[in-house]
Amino acid sequence: MQYKDYYEVLGVPRDAADDVIKKAFRALARKYHPDHAEDKAAAEEKFKEINEAYEVLGDPEKRRKYDVLGKDWQRGGGPPPGWDGFGSTAQARGGEYHFGGTGFSDFFEFFFGAQAADPFGGFQSGHASPSRGADLNADLLVSLEEVMEGGSRQLSLRTPQSTSTETIRVKIPPGIDDGQKIRITGKGEPSMSGGSPGDLYLSIRYERHPDFSVAGKDLNYELELFPWELALGVKKRIPTLRESVFLNIAPGTRSGARLRLKGLGLRDAKGACGDLFVTPVAQIPAVVTQSQRDIWEKLAKEYE
Repeated sequence: MQYKDYYEVLGVPRDAADDVIKKAFRALARKYHPDHAEDKAAAEEKFKEINEAYEVLGDPEKRRKYDVLGKDWQRGGGPPPGWDGFGSTAQARGGEYHFGGTGFSDFFEFFFGAQAADPFGGFQSGHASPSRGADLNADLLVSLEEVMEGGSRQLSLRTPQSTSTETIRVKIPPGIDDGQKIRITGKGEPSMSGGSPGDLYLSIRYERHPDFSVAGKDLNYELELFPWELALGVKKRIPTLRESVFLNIAPGTRSGARLRLKGLGLRDAKGACGDLFVTPVAQIPAVVTQSQRDIWEKLAKEYE
């Protein structure tokens, strides 16, 4: 299993501050988002890699564990000191299970996936009865567009008992929730006593979007504006998961205000949609020329 250097993926140093990591992710995600790229297939793979990196480095606890792990994680034959819980959807009692098409690498699944660690030091796939195989768990990365429209995904599964790869078609229903599980009957571990196999459970993880953050079914969007736009008012085009819309920013709007666009968030299973909240954020331009400095100084005197 290949080590993933998430800092290299995002192009940031290992001691980068959280806001630097966030900015790097947004810049790369906008560049490689499949909706905007010419080579959509290549961009989609790169976009998933960027998402995986930010899934770890954008979460303080996951980043701490990743930093403890280090590049030499395989040398000691086990988890490094300070690693308090790791597991694998790719390894179970019978050997290694390999999943493809989930949006996550084997490395991510091994250390940060849905699988829980066995408190006694081994790996467990899930619950099993004496006559039934254990369940398996894996993560499935789902785009916000798929949450709106639904879709299907072709996954590949290779079990320890077989050298061939099985293809599984998974339906993603519209309005699916982050953390919700999709059950694939009979695709878990085989029974040790000749009974029925266990099931495969796919835990839904929302893909990080370059423009929006998610809160339940609501979306949040930061709109960078110059100070004069906040002071004088401006009309701006706002992206949504469907078509873009125009929003009038009233004169005197403060930086950090929350402006609500009703019904433009994510949909739920019944078809109702959350809201889109737009937060204007003041963007202070750099003072490069003397004439620019003169203007700012004149403005400062006006408000004395």
